Amino acid sequence: MTAIAHLNRLLPGLQPLAKYRAADWPHDFKAGLSVAAVAIPVAIAYAQLAGFSPSTGLYASILPMVVYALAGTSRQLIIGPDAATCAMIAAVVAPLAAGNSGMYLSFTIALTLLTGVFCVAASFLRLGGLADFLARPILVGLLNGVSISIMIGQFGKVLGSKPEATRFFRQVIEIPELVLKAHWPTVLLSLGSVAVMLLMPRLSKRVPASLVTMILAGLAAYLLRLDQMGVALIGPVASGLPDLEWPDLPLHEVGDLAGSAAGLALVLFTSGMLTARSFAERNGYDIDVDREFAAFGMANIASALSQGFAVTGADSRTAVNDANGGRTQMVSIIAALAISLLLLIGTDSLAWLPIPALGVVLLFASWSLLDLQVFRRYHQVERAALVLGAITMLGVLAFGAIKAIMLAVTLALLMFIRRVARPACEELVNVPGRPGLYNRLFFPEATTIDGLLLLRFCGPLVFFNASHFRSELQRAIARQRAPVERVVLDLIPMTNLDITGIDTLERLDAELAAQNITLTLAGRQIEFERWLKATGHPDESLRQRVYPTMRQAIRQWHGRDEPGMADEPGAEGDSQGLSDGN
Repeated sequence: MTAIAHLNRLLPGLQPLAKYRAADWPHDFKAGLSVAAVAIPVAIAYAQLAGFSPSTGLYASILPMVVYALAGTSRQLIIGPDAATCAMIAAVVAPLAAGNSGMYLSFTIALTLLTGVFCVAASFLRLGGLADFLARPILVGLLNGVSISIMIGQFGKVLGSKPEATRFFRQVIEIPELVLKAHWPTVLLSLGSVAVMLLMPRLSKRVPASLVTMILAGLAAYLLRLDQMGVALIGPVASGLPDLEWPDLPLHEVGDLAGSAAGLALVLFTSGMLTARSFAERNGYDIDVDREFAAFGMANIASALSQGFAVTGADSRTAVNDANGGRTQMVSIIAALAISLLLLIGTDSLAWLPIPALGVVLLFASWSLLDLQVFRRYHQVERAALVLGAITMLGVLAFGAIKAIMLAVTLALLMFIRRVARPACEELVNVPGRPGLYNRLFFPEATTIDGLLLLRFCGPLVFFNASHFRSELQRAIARQRAPVERVVLDLIPMTNLDITGIDTLERLDAELAAQNITLTLAGRQIEFERWLKATGHPDESLRQRVYPTMRQAIRQWHGRDEPGMADEPGAEGDSQGLSDGN
């Protein structure tokens, strides 16, 4: 492989930029400026949320965007600070720093670096599919919990009161006290900021409401000298671009940071992938999940090197990019240049930004993440999803995001194991007017074939579910009104058989024979012979009772074509042509 091929493999976004079309420039330029207009106030607000200076939030929005533009496979995704990751960072680092601001930043940069390293390592191991284990209900619960905790945490800022509680439930109890201690000039400014955030989308959907709110609040603070009235301002912001430095990694804290970094890596990658996949599907192209893992890792390493904090795919900024017609990764580069220009020449104006306005922006950003209606849908469709989402949300509020995610992922894996260990054992029946075979649970009025029991075991037959299969088959026989003379087992859904599964079938064969019942199998003739050979099974009796299809097994039982069992196009040789997927 040539050096150019290696470079394109490492940086898949480089080739499209090298072949950049002039026709894309007007669209990308407009989208890049729009993204920067949204990213600047959001980055400052999220930096405040995580406990950093505004410049740190802007640092995290420059080099990571450029790196992702070169290393990512999504043309629309915008990388930057995110509410969930910022909340997780604050929860992890605050106890370690113990109030030392210098250590706080040092621990955060080290955490970001470790997170990036974990992402890159996961990419080399091709673990992009791990993101699928962080189920959608877990992410919904995470975002709901984070959004609620962020909103509660902003009450002190928008009221001008100084909260004392740090845990969620104590913060909720403290709200009435904060209201009584409210600073009214701050409250009036907050109400004005809320009004702007509500009115701007109605006046213009193209102009970011958060940017207009920040500008108007800053002008009000400057013209009315709100700082002299006791309204809190951001204050001086360091100008200039960040220095590129290899962060100091506190070795004695690596153990504590490593576990949190692994959890943070999984969360930020999964969250970013949901955004990347949705916009890739909307724009008609595919993304490479393993390359994306590496790109997210490289972006976080770049953020650590440039004194920033952990970043991920930002759905709001990605939506702005797509809505303004952004076509290529050039949008990220243009947005990064615009933010860099602000740091070089415009930081003086940032000093007048009121902290209550930032709190209002965070309130609205958190509200956009909140989706409690989805729990009603989960309740109607799948109770397990409701349990996962609710436990994750409550866990975030009670214990913090990292511990809640670990708990939810563990619970999800246990549910997965339970489903695999206890697959459904379906009794199949004919339904008048419908070709094929169907689960009797959905058609309880359907009549069975006297003397014949048709079963489908919806999973592999292996060591951890063999006893369950045996019990379910015996229960199915006991439920029949007429004596069972033959059991036909559909092997098509049975994706695997190990030696325990083969032994279980042999044992069942002997038990059924003692009851004058014959066990026969249908489908997967070749696979079944290979399973017998692979497990070294000497018994040939079962091999001789395997039919190519359920249809042929039923025909052999009757010695004639069963009414309603006529051949269906494309179904010959495959029992799935006969059986409904339900």
